[in-house]
Amino acid sequence: MTGFPPNAAVVLVHGAWADGSCWSNVVLPLQGLGLQVICAPIPLTTLTDDIAALRRALERTSGSVVLAAHAYGGAVIGGLREDRVKALVYIAALAPDEGETVAQVFYREPPHANAPKLAPDAHGFIWMPEQGFHNAVAHKASLEQTSVLAATQRPIALACIQEPAPTPAWKTKPSWYLLAEEDRMIHAKTQRFMAERMGASIRAERVDHTPMFTAPDLVIDLIADAARETLSPRQTVRS
Repeated sequence: MTGFPPNAAVVLVHGAWADGSCWSNVVLPLQGLGLQVICAPIPLTTLTDDIAALRRALERTSGSVVLAAHAYGGAVIGGLREDRVKALVYIAALAPDEGETVAQVFYREPPHANAPKLAPDAHGFIWMPEQGFHNAVAHKASLEQTSVLAATQRPIALACIQEPAPTPAWKTKPSWYLLAEEDRMIHAKTQRFMAERMGASIRAERVDHTPMFTAPDLVIDLIADAARETLSPRQTVRS
């Protein structure tokens, strides 16, 4: 017995400088719990575009859904208003309120000393320097792993972080937050501020910015907790 309806799903949303493969350590364990799992591909062009892409990915599911996101992806899941979404899970993720931009919450605290200096290229896209992956994005991962992340990265458009966010779904839906205490990209104080503001169930751990790579069991456990609380047959009947 899995404890979930056969069409219960988790949709995973990547952040900047990544794609769906960042969830590679998470997908199979969640499937093993009896959940349908989809990694939503977002274009990283504008926040509106990315929310629309997530909505299209959601069309591939038919039942109740938990949305989980990393970093910038938190703004994307917060911007989707959909009744079938029963819970939101933030993995060291950004959660702007209505009218706030991603940049405003990202720079709420001074950058970490090891955080990279970032600027858009001539096309308006921001790339992560290779040393940024080694020193800040996943500083607890192996050199080989961060080298692959740097080589396979996808840039984020400056427009994504400058667009004001819509009314966030976390105002009306339960949320969970994995607070990365050793994050060198999004300050831990900023993460706590956002998590407490949304009234999330907070789990603080001594992990880096990308625990999907360096502490995947924590990520799996948090998503599974959210699913058990909101997607179980008992919860489905109540809703």
